[in-house]
Order: sequence, then C-alpha cells, then structure tokens
Amino acid sequence: MMLRLYDYPSSGNGYKVRLLLALLGTAYERVDLDIEKGETHTADFLARNPNGKIPVLELEDGTALPESNAILWYLAEGTSYLPEGRLERAQVLRWMFFEQYSHEPYVAVARFILMHPGMARGQAPLLREKQDRGYQALGVMEGHLAGRAFFVGESLSVADIALYAYTHVAEEGGFDLGRFPALTAWLARVARTPGYVPITAV
Repeated sequence: MMLRLYDYPSSGNGYKVRLLLALLGTAYERVDLDIEKGETHTADFLARNPNGKIPVLELEDGTALPESNAILWYLAEGTSYLPEGRLERAQVLRWMFFEQYSHEPYVAVARFILMHPGMARGQAPLLREKQDRGYQALGVMEGHLAGRAFFVGESLSVADIALYAYTHVAEEGGFDLGRFPALTAWLARVARTPGYVPITAV
C-alpha cells in the first residue's frame, strides 16, 4: 500500500507535508477532504483522527498518523531534513513548537478570516488581535534569521518547512512581509530548493 495523505488544498498544515514529500521524491496518494462541508467529521475519517482535522498520513501498514509536525518528523527521520545532533534536533523541535503555539494560531487564523468574507464580517477586533500576535511571531523569526540562512544549522530542515507553510502566504492574512527583509530572503531561499512545489500544486 502506498502512503495516503488526507488533505485540504489551501491548508498550510497539509502543504507542509506535501512539500516535504515532494522534496523527498516520495510517491503518495492524496485524498482531498472539504473541511467546510464537514468531511473531516465523518465516522470514517474520525476513525483515523478522532480530533477531526487534516492532515493525516496513512502509512503503508494502515496506521494513521495525524498532526502536521508529527508527520514531518516521521518523514524526515534518517534524511537531511532532520539533523543528527542532539542539540540541533532539540532546536528543530523548538521551532516546530513555536510554529504551532506562537505562529500558526495567529498568522493562519488571520488568513482564514480574510479568505472567508462572510466570516470576516464582525470579526475586526479578532482579526486585529490575530494580526498583532502574528506580527510578533514574524518579528521573532526576523531576529533569528538575521545572519542565518536557515532556522537550524546550515541547511533546510523540517523547522523551516513547518514555518514556511503559513509564512509564505501570510500576506493573504493581511501581513506586510516587506517589513521583514531577512525573513523575505529566507522565503526565497526555501522556494529555490530543488524539488520545491508551491501550495497551489495540487
């Protein structure tokens, strides 16, 4: 059985996995689910992920692995996208935790609000809060990238992939990435990686 990815095309969390699979040259089957139509809350999908969220990677033996960053870690094990050193691996986790706790809840949610005009009505205070906190996260990234090519070590890792997914489409959430030159240069660096695919390549 081939790897099977349960996904939603515009999801940055799903894109993380698609991007790493493309960089690794790994064949897989995609199953698109429409989260807005409740397709991640069917009995069939909930049997794979009781949390009712994509992405989920179904492994060759049928095991279902949810959570985008856990999937990245699993796929990157034994490859150049996950360092071997104990401290470097901990630093990769540091940035993956940062992405899920301090970045994605603000950058991704602001993008989601603006991509759904019906939802945006009456959400101006929430949107401002998400953008303010998102700018804080982008500022932390900018400071770290000053003088560095990548987040950990000297090459692309799953820390970069995790952070790239929603950052490179942050302007869809109303963020001005022109304020962050080091971050913008890093985005371009990631996009030049051999095997790179855009989020729209579904």
